[in-house]
Amino acid sequence: MSIHVVLYQPEIPANTGNIARTCLATNTTLHLIHPLGFSTDDKMLKRSGLDYWYDVNVNYHNSIEDLYASYPQGDYYYIENFGTRYYSDFDFSDQSRDLFFVFGRETTGIPKELLVGKEDQCLRIQMAANDKVRSLNLSNTAAILMYDVLKQQGFPNMH
Repeated sequence: MSIHVVLYQPEIPANTGNIARTCLATNTTLHLIHPLGFSTDDKMLKRSGLDYWYDVNVNYHNSIEDLYASYPQGDYYYIENFGTRYYSDFDFSDQSRDLFFVFGRETTGIPKELLVGKEDQCLRIQMAANDKVRSLNLSNTAAILMYDVLKQQGFPNMH
């Protein structure tokens, strides 16, 4: 099926722009959950230099529940720095499933109440064992994940 990146109420337009560019480069669908911390109207997109925005497969949802209702058969994974499992421990090579990778707000992440009962799908990326860095940049994290999944799938429809 396909890979989907979900940004839950993103706040920083540059992160969303970078992720959108990576989605376009990887044939990945981008989902934005409202409210957004910025505008995606024509004027703002042009000012930001996002001339590729209209080529990205972007879907807007009023809530995470709307996303779930639109894709009830999807496999959902939540990327959080408190996840108890590493993304690299998963086999994402099965291309018959829709894979959704949900990223939270840059400042507060995904609300914990949305993750109740989904703890086994909360994944993290390995980082050095020190207290210097709380998390990686959102767009870097999304790119790491997308390319690892695509690698596992043999980079379908890419050259």
